[in-house]
Amino acid sequence: MADLPTLRLREVVSATAHYIAGVLDREVMIQIVEQMCAAADLVAGTRVRTLRGSSEGVVVRVLDDGRIVWRTNAGTELTALPESLTRLDVPEE
Repeated sequence: MADLPTLRLREVVSATAHYIAGVLDREVMIQIVEQMCAAADLVAGTRVRTLRGSSEGVVVRVLDDGRIVWRTNAGTELTALPESLTRLDVPEE
């Protein structure tokens, strides 16, 4: 976990602290930690959200320098580092 980008490591530490404080279920904490440790393999069309969950959208393209251009559900186009976004899993039917 030491090799996680700062933003993802901060989320892992926060989830762990909330679990220890008793305000987060163990299963939810494990889910957050696994999600933060998963490689951000983002390509055009991938559904994403910010680490804090404040915004969701879809990847438009990946720039040559690795940054991600994505469009929020509200239609705003943003550019972000891949470590600041997390993949939204599509529910299985």
